[in-house]
Amino acid sequence: MTTLIILLYLTVLAVSSGLHVLNNRHLKQHGHEVPAGFEDAVDRDTLAKASDYTLAKGQVGLVHTLFDSGLTLLLIFGGLLSWYDGWLSGLGLGFISAGLVFFLLLSLVQGVLSIPFDLYNHFRIETRFGFNKMSFGLWCVDQFKTLLLSTLLFALLASAAFWLIQAAPQSWWLLVWALLVVFSLLMMVIAPYVIEPLFFKFEPLEVEGLEDEIRSMMEKTGLSVSKVLQVDASKRSGHSNAYFTGIGKQKRVVLFDTLLQQLSKKEILAVLAHELGHMKKKHIVKRMGLMAVVALFYCWLAHALIQWPGLPELVGMQDGSFYARLVILFFLSGILNFPLTPLSSALSRRDEYEADRFAAELHGNPEDLATALVQMCRENLSNLHPHPLYARFYYSHPPVVERIQNLRNMVD
Repeated sequence: MTTLIILLYLTVLAVSSGLHVLNNRHLKQHGHEVPAGFEDAVDRDTLAKASDYTLAKGQVGLVHTLFDSGLTLLLIFGGLLSWYDGWLSGLGLGFISAGLVFFLLLSLVQGVLSIPFDLYNHFRIETRFGFNKMSFGLWCVDQFKTLLLSTLLFALLASAAFWLIQAAPQSWWLLVWALLVVFSLLMMVIAPYVIEPLFFKFEPLEVEGLEDEIRSMMEKTGLSVSKVLQVDASKRSGHSNAYFTGIGKQKRVVLFDTLLQQLSKKEILAVLAHELGHMKKKHIVKRMGLMAVVALFYCWLAHALIQWPGLPELVGMQDGSFYARLVILFFLSGILNFPLTPLSSALSRRDEYEADRFAAELHGNPEDLATALVQMCRENLSNLHPHPLYARFYYSHPPVVERIQNLRNMVD
């Protein structure tokens, strides 16, 4: 069985890597072609730069994936997990403290090993193509904040989860699931006020009249927003974005200052109309509901399998602690989830098309959203020529050329 699982994992890795190679090869063949709808927005030099950027990111991403996969195989099947589990058991820690140490140390090692890839991405690729605006000092500060914050949040969540597991051996799966759902909702409430300000500076919009127009547009949909803000994203990156954050009456509109510089007022309103479409069509709520159902299934499955004597034997171990068994289950779930990736992507793309239609009706001019997408693609050096198979498998948004054509068909 161990050999079969290794073969399945290698098959998943081979398919994933093959799709990335296929996508890169497709881009090399067609990256010089100006797509329909982009004739006035990009030239061959811009296309060449976008292709080089996508290829550079893709190659580093592929190397990182292969590196992580090699470490995973070494951990699970190379005896490291068994050794680590035995070493930790010998420390004589309690159930909760042992669980915290077990996963925090693993997370720390993974984070340290990822540092070279993060540095290369930020200070080699992003700098080469003009996106990185961070100094090395700011990058270090951000990493330190992220480490402290993630450690604190994980310690709180994991401590509560392990306490429930210890207190209710037969029903912990349901209690832990409820904890995860409540924690996710709580993070949506507090993140805009506690976490995001640790990394970004939020200020009132500087574009005269834009906030009033945004609020007026939202009133047409029956939705309200507590604040409309711009964020100093240009302090870290040249990439642009806009998003809604928070839930209920605490929703906020956040616009990157880079986006305000790149788009006209009508285009910004069109982009926000698309985001409003997600809210009005309840895409976010439905997605959260689906994730909650999936999480419930996995919590039940973990409870059902965690005490199965044969679980460690699946990966060649004689035995394993509760925590080692969790790691094995996480590993196996990655294999099982991979075939569902294209289904998840397809559902997401369907929502994007629906949000585009909503935006076109609300804003009244689909062309504004189309030109905004063209501009954002040019500024962000987006890949305009993804391989169709790669896009169907991984893309959560429709390929931008197809999306723009669909918007312009609404005008016709």
